[in-house]
Amino acid sequence: MTRVTRSTMNRIAPLSILLSLVVFAGLSADETKPNIIFILADDLGYGDVGFMGQSRFETPCLDRMAREGIVFTQFYSGSTVCAPSRACLLTGQHTGHVFQRFNGEICFRADPQDVTIAALLQQAGYHTAMIGKSGLACRSNDGLLPRNKGFDYFYGFLGHRAAHRYYPKTLWQNGEQVRFDNNSGKQGDVYSGEVFLEQSLRWIEDHQKSPFFLHVSLQQPHADLAAPAGFRDRHVGAFDETPFPDGEHYRAESHPKATFVGMVQYLDHSVGHILDKLVELGIDDNTYVFFSSDNGPHFEGGAHPDHFDSNGPLRGGKRDLYEGGIRVPFVVWAPGRITAGHRSDHAGAFWDFVPTACELAGIASPENTDGISLVPTLHDSGSQPAHDHLYWEFYEQGGKQAVRFGDWKAVRLQVSENPQRPLELYNLADDVGETRNVAADYPDLVEDAARLMQQLRTPHPHRLLIGSAEK
Repeated sequence: MTRVTRSTMNRIAPLSILLSLVVFAGLSADETKPNIIFILADDLGYGDVGFMGQSRFETPCLDRMAREGIVFTQFYSGSTVCAPSRACLLTGQHTGHVFQRFNGEICFRADPQDVTIAALLQQAGYHTAMIGKSGLACRSNDGLLPRNKGFDYFYGFLGHRAAHRYYPKTLWQNGEQVRFDNNSGKQGDVYSGEVFLEQSLRWIEDHQKSPFFLHVSLQQPHADLAAPAGFRDRHVGAFDETPFPDGEHYRAESHPKATFVGMVQYLDHSVGHILDKLVELGIDDNTYVFFSSDNGPHFEGGAHPDHFDSNGPLRGGKRDLYEGGIRVPFVVWAPGRITAGHRSDHAGAFWDFVPTACELAGIASPENTDGISLVPTLHDSGSQPAHDHLYWEFYEQGGKQAVRFGDWKAVRLQVSENPQRPLELYNLADDVGETRNVAADYPDLVEDAARLMQQLRTPHPHRLLIGSAEK
């Protein structure tokens, strides 16, 4: 399938044009369109899973997924915090182009703007659902927003702050609120992860006979630190602990390290149950399951990412544009369709999911995508196109930009104060930890990176980044 590339002058195409691109382009009449599942963790670090080197605790189900699928060792999230990262995943645009570029009072706009992969697949005959934490708004009270953006079914949190809680008082189900009377937010009888897993398994079972797209957006291991007793208690006593006190926002936890491990293992357990359900129903050979994390590890609520080496060999974590904030675990599982046990060093990012899912479904990618389909790598066939560059921008902590081109990575800090602030330059091929700033040695590359940072973004009307309010 020919990939439709971005027109830099035509940022938003009318919905009629976008949907006209949703044409079958590679599936014969008797072929079955594959099911597509994307499971997204929240604040899971690059090194928090066994298949990426975690040695202090086990993640057997995710490791199974890696053994039976393909692992991408140089894959990046959309951003270094929740809302923009998820926006990149769902729209196929990077943070220089996507509308939702920051956490806060912003959400996806009505079609034909901010068209999601769910809407594209829905038009191609897929049943669509999102279960867990919505990526359509950082804060919203519009219970119908998921449906209006292409999801036939939604069950979960509409607001990210609410999703800090594992014992929610209420959740949303297709525009209606579901109450949990014995939950208080920080404590309760019903753990949200158990509800989301149950909902996911039931929805898969109900839609097993027709092509579906399911986005399972789980909370673990984002703070609050909270895990069911059976997952937490098995690790109590295994680590030196400093209790985390009850604060204005995050809950108290007497054993934060044990709880964190329990949360990751609950996440792992959820993935395992989803894979097992596909096998049980006999649809595993017609389903692609993607797994990743929305950004690097967090340091909140009593978490100890340094103790668990959560960012592996990388520098930084959540809210950084160094590798530890944006390079994430990424694995794709599709028995019989993907060569088991393969590891790829192809450099990709969240905005690649939209064109990948479109090609798998036999439809064309939207014109305004920044992504490249990963199907050649998934199927080990043909030539995999490579990105000339990967770009990020981030509005907190004074404003930040980063661009990767080849093995080179440039980072600029305090952009709001000084748009011409000197760049840092790193060669990831021999310095993946970004410990040696070599900008002074390569002035031509610095100049190239600065030019890319200017060219690879459009102004945004609602936020500061470079110098003054953008209009």
